[in-house]
Amino acid sequence: MDLGIGTRTAAVAAGSSGLGFATAQALANEGVRVVICSRDAARVAEAAKTIGNDCIGIVADVSTGGGGAQFVREATALLGHIDILVANGGGPPAGNFASTDLDAYPAALEQNLLSVIGMCKEVLPGMQERRWGRIVAITSVAVRQPMANLILSNTARAGVTGFLKTVAREVAQDGVTVNTVQPGIHATNRITQLYGATPDAVALGIPAGVVGSPRDFGQVVAFLCGEGAKFVTGASLQVDGGSYGGLL
Repeated sequence: MDLGIGTRTAAVAAGSSGLGFATAQALANEGVRVVICSRDAARVAEAAKTIGNDCIGIVADVSTGGGGAQFVREATALLGHIDILVANGGGPPAGNFASTDLDAYPAALEQNLLSVIGMCKEVLPGMQERRWGRIVAITSVAVRQPMANLILSNTARAGVTGFLKTVAREVAQDGVTVNTVQPGIHATNRITQLYGATPDAVALGIPAGVVGSPRDFGQVVAFLCGEGAKFVTGASLQVDGGSYGGLL
């Protein structure tokens, strides 16, 4: 399926591994010129080489609002402009209400909320001016159904969802769509850290009976960036193998 974005450009934050890498690969396979980032120079260079299609890897830390904005500025300098932004980043430390100090919350909000706001502040004016843009944030199904022992992530990513839902309504008339994709449990390093090297899909309550494939997830994000998804905005799409049980 041709998504109609072969002449577009994209910045994919934290794209050297996991779901960010899979998304960058899916976009590059569609012909999109992609810039990815990581804090590790060797890792991002290797990831860009693997993605191919003239993907560019740069060193950037998107764990703060300023860092997120700086990544977008550097990607814009390399690409000329950015049509597609995939806001992504690692999650804060695990913990529950009792074990998590008040002092831990500002850093988590900086990492998973303010970083996204910084990226959007930098990229949106150009998208509005050109009358075309796609913003997709990779959050978590925990926004719909909070996960035990992840109180910082549950809190910060819920904030991102509220922010982007608001922005989506403000820029819809400018030809810019803004959506979030909410992954469940996929085969990534983050999941290995939380659940071990071979997470048991049945024990984790995944009705599909398997842990998600990052490659499949990346293709879902790429679709939302395509021409066929131009009427999809303000959406929060869970990609979780049926784990979320609610009706809404």
